[in-house]
Amino acid sequence: MTCTCGAATDTGLLRDRNEDRYLADVARGVFLVVDGVGGAAAGETAAQAAVDLIRGRELDGEASVREAIAAANNRIFEMAGEHPELRGMACVLTLAVVRDGEITIGHVGDSRLYLIWNGAIRKLTSDHSPVGEAEDAGELTEEEAMFHPRRHEIFREVGSRLRGAADDGFIETLQCRFHPNAAILLCSDGLTDQVPAAQIREIVDRYDGDSARVARELVEAANLAEGKDNITAVFVAGPEFRGRSGATRPRSSTTRVRRRLRFSGRAAFLVYGLVIGMLVWMAVRR
Repeated sequence: MTCTCGAATDTGLLRDRNEDRYLADVARGVFLVVDGVGGAAAGETAAQAAVDLIRGRELDGEASVREAIAAANNRIFEMAGEHPELRGMACVLTLAVVRDGEITIGHVGDSRLYLIWNGAIRKLTSDHSPVGEAEDAGELTEEEAMFHPRRHEIFREVGSRLRGAADDGFIETLQCRFHPNAAILLCSDGLTDQVPAAQIREIVDRYDGDSARVARELVEAANLAEGKDNITAVFVAGPEFRGRSGATRPRSSTTRVRRRLRFSGRAAFLVYGLVIGMLVWMAVRR
């Protein structure tokens, strides 16, 4: 299945550095969003290390996804041990491998993956944070969670200590079908803390074959909503995915115009007929 992909990232309006990184490898079906933790160069370094290591791995199925994330985790931890200025660095990430009509997802932290299909948007990943858990459990609304003072606290990350691929409470994995008329969105919390899911769906609805434009519009929406954090969006559309808005409006408008024209023609014919009939009647009366 041949997908189209667009990606965009931005520092946002309040940050000096962009600690987000992404990977969009359409040929291999590998898509990744990483959000660095640790501040300044440390966050950037951790995120880039994760991208570099995962880019070089052969990914095919859940086991390989787990192994790649664990390897990235251990590499980041080792780098922090070798360089004192990088101590405490880590990252959160969401990795998706699209292969043979299936998505295999590996996830740690509060970046997200959404599935857009059949007219609905659905968050497939869990937020590994106190506020995210409360939102997923229905204890907080999306809006309450977005503005919660503890929104940025997380209890899972990549790189803070040595980990194994099968460690409990580390990597969340899941698999699901990826239909040709579906799309997925991987994004950092710089998007989802500013833009609600309904607005994300509205922007995706304007998809017209240009995936890059969708990714840019998502980033722009976050910046218009104050842009408090780094923002990254990777949008992947299946070959039959279509946006819902705008596609039928021009056709309907044309139909309405044509109907008015046809009605006007019939009305004119009746008027002309009545006028001619009256003239004939007057001539006969004379």
